[in-house]
Amino acid sequence: MSGTSELVGRRKAPLATPSGIEPEAVEDITGALNALLADVFTLYLKTKNFHWHMSGAHFRDYHLLLDDHADQIFAITDDIAERVRKIGGTTIRSIGHIGRLQRIPDNDSEFVTPTDMLSELREDDKALLSSMRAVHALCDDAGDVATASLLENWIDQSERRIWFLFEATRS
Repeated sequence: MSGTSELVGRRKAPLATPSGIEPEAVEDITGALNALLADVFTLYLKTKNFHWHMSGAHFRDYHLLLDDHADQIFAITDDIAERVRKIGGTTIRSIGHIGRLQRIPDNDSEFVTPTDMLSELREDDKALLSSMRAVHALCDDAGDVATASLLENWIDQSERRIWFLFEATRS
């Protein structure tokens, strides 16, 4: 029996990693990062969805562009989750958790024109960029320079994706 109670005790043990950041700031930053992570996963899957279902005259170019964008978006997921843990928070645990936190809408349409795909992704990337800037401000206020530094690179990547999607949709 003591083995079972020990196991239960370990399961209830806090995962609070000491970081030197005030507990209230950790809560605010981790909440914002988890919502950001949910949006990143949502944007990744939507980008892959549009990559898989691309059609039309510019198929090859758009198909490859969206594959590059998806790779770049997915690449930041682990860094976001690990920052949450490094500063003492806990991160998302399931698809359901992502669904509860995501702010970027899904697109389950049977058919979306290539131009509409690119325009929708541009707007979603703009929303993600806005969220990243808001998290950066939280990090600045809390003195979390490491997370702010990562966000600066992700902001630059988002701006580039927005630029490419904007140029691809110009008439």
